[in-house]
Amino acid sequence: MTLENIKGLGISIHPESKRLVSINILQSAIDHLVEKFKPVDIQDLELKPFLRFFVADEFNKIFDNKIKDLFKKILTDRNHGAFVVGPEKFNTEVTDDKFLVKLSTAFTHLIGLPNFDAMTGKYYARFEVKHVDSSDSYLRKAYKRLDLHTDGTYVKEKTDWLLMTKIKEKNVQGGESVLLHLDDWEDRDKFFNHPVGQSDFIWGSPKSKNIDYKVEHPVFSSDADGKPTISYIDQFPEPKNMKQGNFLQRLSDGLEESKNKAITKLPVGSSIIANNYFWLHGRKPFKENEELSRELLRIRGSFFIN
Repeated sequence: MTLENIKGLGISIHPESKRLVSINILQSAIDHLVEKFKPVDIQDLELKPFLRFFVADEFNKIFDNKIKDLFKKILTDRNHGAFVVGPEKFNTEVTDDKFLVKLSTAFTHLIGLPNFDAMTGKYYARFEVKHVDSSDSYLRKAYKRLDLHTDGTYVKEKTDWLLMTKIKEKNVQGGESVLLHLDDWEDRDKFFNHPVGQSDFIWGSPKSKNIDYKVEHPVFSSDADGKPTISYIDQFPEPKNMKQGNFLQRLSDGLEESKNKAITKLPVGSSIIANNYFWLHGRKPFKENEELSRELLRIRGSFFIN
């Protein structure tokens, strides 16, 4: 895949992975975006869906209407399928958390339609990771490793892609993002070709997700070209028998033991956007600190049909 030069952007291959693209938004473009986004109120953005397309269009125009095609090109390219994007230098005097909500909204509405996030009742979710946690999933447990997984395993909606934006963090050591491209996983074919991997599993979710149903689907499927895809998270499958239970245990171990994971520290103000069918993501544990605080924003959804 050839990466076109676009005025206002710095585009390169990410230093942590030859598959991951890095897109830096230059300060001159950020200044333009701040002015374009200023009239848009966050509550209006949440209540009026058409405003989300307005900010996306304004974002695309600043880059000569080329960035929408760039995003699609990267995300649908099996050799890449993910990128890190954000301000070249994040300056809280110029931008803030509201700006990052608008920017993340613009990113995703160039890609497709976000799913309703039942956890928050909006098209996006913001959540914090702190020293103390009493939640019912690994998402907010700072000192536990968040194992490699994909999103949307327990919902009926298609989850083609995922965005994660780092809104802020303080007193943080550790907590690096961990990424694995399915084609780089040493044990991919062994598990993909295993009959249990292509049989239906039941997938539920804890109360905090606000989902009142369960779904059934296999861990592995194939895309239109016959290449493996994966839909998996360790906490939510409900194995029906010993074969399924043992398969999931071996699968979990195999993923975590991979030597081909990309480990990166996402800067504040930046986003990771990935194809959810062949990229898995996780997080390393944080070093214990009573003042630890990190806030993330999540949006996930489906690609536009045309």
